Amino acid sequence: MIDDSAGSAGGAGSGYGDLLSTTVPVRRAPGQQVPGAAAGAPAAAGPPVSAVEAAVRAAAAAEIMPRFRQLAAHEIVEKSGPHDLVTIADRGAEEHLTASLTALLPGSVVVGEEAVHADPSVYDALRGEAPVWIVDPVDGTAQFVRGEPGFCTLVALAQGGEVLASWTYAAALDEMAIAVRGRGAWLNGARLRSGAPAPGAPLTVAMSHPDYTTEDQKRALLGLRTEGVDTRACGSAGLEYLALARGALDAVAFSWELAWDHAAGLLLVAEAGGADTTLAGEPYRITGGNTLPFTAARDAATAERIRDLLLAGA
Repeated sequence: MIDDSAGSAGGAGSGYGDLLSTTVPVRRAPGQQVPGAAAGAPAAAGPPVSAVEAAVRAAAAAEIMPRFRQLAAHEIVEKSGPHDLVTIADRGAEEHLTASLTALLPGSVVVGEEAVHADPSVYDALRGEAPVWIVDPVDGTAQFVRGEPGFCTLVALAQGGEVLASWTYAAALDEMAIAVRGRGAWLNGARLRSGAPAPGAPLTVAMSHPDYTTEDQKRALLGLRTEGVDTRACGSAGLEYLALARGALDAVAFSWELAWDHAAGLLLVAEAGGADTTLAGEPYRITGGNTLPFTAARDAATAERIRDLLLAGA
């Protein structure tokens, strides 16, 4: 749910203007400077929230939107199969973001979907101590290729396995969602609060496409095919998480754990009041090793209900 009482961007007392002007707290070496940080910023200050937003918008404007509904056949490539596509826009946007984000935070590294596809060892940076930008340049590439607006750019900043801030930008929909740990979740300047499903109402749940599930995971997901639960295949993971954070969807159930699909959205949901849990009853870990499927929901009670149903199916 969007909380209009929070005010608009920069509005008096809204909190959003303060959010944009703040810096994301990261651990950095003594004396390391962050371009654009306010004078007198503490030694553990990271990049300004507004500067990262500007970088995400710039990458989309330069590399993604000029190619929206303009792709040539040779600019679309299958990776693992027909549902796993990469385009010239994905690659260009990730390169753009890699350059701009590491400039904002010297000493940081980038774990991007396309970089990991080229070199899987890049993913190991999530287990290190350096600040890590987790990037999905075009989440929902299939929708992007079809000329549909249901895609977004996902950026999260993490350190030591903890997600500190995230940016979800649906350029074709003109929606920018930002979350900072402990500072809330926001969409276009308005506070997001996920709320709870109406008592007795059927739960709406977006779930993994069958192509991305093992036989064990398929059985677990079948537990959601029950009275009181309406399921559908998920679209862009980032936009499904945004739907959760704004109270337009009750839960998701995903069978894959790649951090670029989940890190940004899970922080957004948590800061809006939601919760997540793996099949083992543990929070999702960006470093991997999660017991799948896992779920995120508008509130903790719904997350536990979905987990119980998944366990019943398993």
